Amino acid sequence: MVIAAEHAVAAAPARAHHAYDAWLALAHARAPVRMAVVHPCDAEALEAALAARQQRLIEPILVGPPARIAAAAKQSGVDLDGIEIVPSAHSHASAETAVALVRAGRAAALIKGSLHSDELLHAVLDKQTGLRTERRLSHVFVLEVPTYPRPLLITDAAVNIYPTLADKRDIAQNAIDLAHAIGIAAPRVAILSATETVNPQIHSTIDAAALCKMAERGQIHGARLDGPLAFDNAISPEAARIKGIHSGVAGVADILLVPDLEAGNMLVKQLTFLANADAAGIVLGARVPIAFASRADSLRNRLASVALCAVLAHARLAAEAALHP
Repeated sequence: MVIAAEHAVAAAPARAHHAYDAWLALAHARAPVRMAVVHPCDAEALEAALAARQQRLIEPILVGPPARIAAAAKQSGVDLDGIEIVPSAHSHASAETAVALVRAGRAAALIKGSLHSDELLHAVLDKQTGLRTERRLSHVFVLEVPTYPRPLLITDAAVNIYPTLADKRDIAQNAIDLAHAIGIAAPRVAILSATETVNPQIHSTIDAAALCKMAERGQIHGARLDGPLAFDNAISPEAARIKGIHSGVAGVADILLVPDLEAGNMLVKQLTFLANADAAGIVLGARVPIAFASRADSLRNRLASVALCAVLAHARLAAEAALHP
């Protein structure tokens, strides 16, 4: 068993990071984005924010209890000189304060720190003081998988537990908009299920068929959709060929729209832990993008999430400027 494990490690493919470097280049080509870092009260969250500042991706505003932020800085050995700190009493207050900074025009994006996802999303979704839009919030993982020839977007694996058909329409459109922002001009969306045929007993296949028809009618735009597709024939041209699937999406998908959070979460973790994929996470559908790193993420993956957030923030600001010259 030891020999087999050692062989598996030796045979693992090297990580290329081509997509990661491209996202950083996109972000570096523009001015640093002012972002509110929500409750950066542990070493990992604070180090990521300051590393992003050092790379000129962002100008951070740290929102949280000053004493706890100072303790995290001491633990990390980092310097807070010249960095704005907006005090708050606790994590709930940090989320509310950060959202207020966005509403006041002082921040163009949010970065999740060391607070629970629900705490931040509760403040973002508040009907009176939050950052709601007509879109449903959704999460996208952008992965660089060493064995796949292009970036792979997986949605939604973190926010919507059992999305409805209407939810999936927004989830798809949010991911398509992100794909455009990172340079995928004509993304291909595979709507996943356990099978590639419509089966009334498998609800996700019905949703997939409906989403494809919605795309034909212009209710989802900017991409080519196909589904239902099983995972193998979504990402493997050979699997699609063997099963006789003739599609512009099958085997070459850019975006995987999963049936529910459980399926998506397991898929992402399998790719990261078994296929050595790098993953950046971002929440879309609010007035500003939200960098949404996992507690287990490496510094590199946290920076990738912030870089994606910066690219999207610039795209949003450019769109607003075009509407109001």
